Amino acid sequence: MEASTYLSGLQAPVGTPPRRVISLVPSVTESLFELGLGERIIGVTDYCVHPADATRHLPRLGGTKNPDIERIIALQPDLVIANQEENRRVDVERLQAAGIPVWVTYPCTVQEALNLLWQIMEVFDDPRMVPRVRLIEQTVDVIERVEMARSVPCRVFVPIWYEPVMTFTTGTFANDLLRVCGGTNIFADYQRHSPPATDLGSADSGSAEEPRDTRYPRVTWADVEAAQPDVILLPSEPFAFTQKHLALFEALDVPAARAGRIHLVDGSLLTWHGTRIARALATLPSLMCVAEEAQDER
Repeated sequence: MEASTYLSGLQAPVGTPPRRVISLVPSVTESLFELGLGERIIGVTDYCVHPADATRHLPRLGGTKNPDIERIIALQPDLVIANQEENRRVDVERLQAAGIPVWVTYPCTVQEALNLLWQIMEVFDDPRMVPRVRLIEQTVDVIERVEMARSVPCRVFVPIWYEPVMTFTTGTFANDLLRVCGGTNIFADYQRHSPPATDLGSADSGSAEEPRDTRYPRVTWADVEAAQPDVILLPSEPFAFTQKHLALFEALDVPAARAGRIHLVDGSLLTWHGTRIARALATLPSLMCVAEEAQDER
């Protein structure tokens, strides 16, 4: 990739605490409110739906992939918060060209997501929620210690799309969250069988120079059966798996199907970094407490 201002990291491009903020990242929008910073938000995306009561009255500025750049510029924000994975490079660079500071975030692990929460409080000069973030960190530490003590890992499959069936590999926040919660992603080290053009979102990368993201490959039903997952989690986003899809996965010859461990879950618990990690930690580990039983089934 050519040198560009489209860079992610913990360093926000502002010298003073921002007062007029636009969030183009749903998980960051929720986190800002839960860190006590919601009064500074002046605009969000169509997908920023949490917290519902607080966000429903804010100006909606389009989707994460197609924000209304002219409206954002007209609102004259002190800072726009984006995400390297969720937002397009071309949109970020248009805002930067208009003189608007854009903070491009990109946490790919649970620890990086927690680091971002600390950095937000520092950049906004508001430490009120330090105890809350510290509690999330402590909970992560306790759960990791418990899960590390298990002799047998729980093998987990999480599809994120259907027709074609797609999943995620190492290098993604969801992959690391599974690890923290006691699961091992059966496709963490999967090598793609399909060309980049078939991968999710590749048709709308925003720039011909932008490299394709290879972390979300297609997989086959045979691949899933060969990997023998103990648990299958069917998320509500980005593809909305519902009750009608359960039968397709229950028909697989895998331990998860034989033992009835196929669960519909709130997709945001798997893919939203930020304060939502606390909700994930309260829900996901209990769905993966099957290691010893699963060992007998294999």
